[in-house]
Amino acid sequence: MIKRIVQMTFDPQYITVFQQFFEERKATIKRFEGCEFLELWQDINHPNIFFTHSIWASEHHLNQYRFSEFFKDTWTQTKAMFAEKAQAWSVVVKG
Repeated sequence: MIKRIVQMTFDPQYITVFQQFFEERKATIKRFEGCEFLELWQDINHPNIFFTHSIWASEHHLNQYRFSEFFKDTWTQTKAMFAEKAQAWSVVVKG
């Protein structure tokens, strides 16, 4: 299992736009094979900072999503709203 967290800092003018964009795409992301969990967190102390938390069945499934045309389109549109470069962490959970 792979747990992935992506931290994104948005230009304040795009916060609402991003939240709507994420909600529109969330169901499609969750239908990708191997996506077991997906949620969006907003930092209460820094409301322009968001985190996506997802769980994938395997690195293979995560990579299938990350190299899909859907992801490329989503990521391109999301990056246009950033105030800073995103950071991502992925960890393998064994057990």
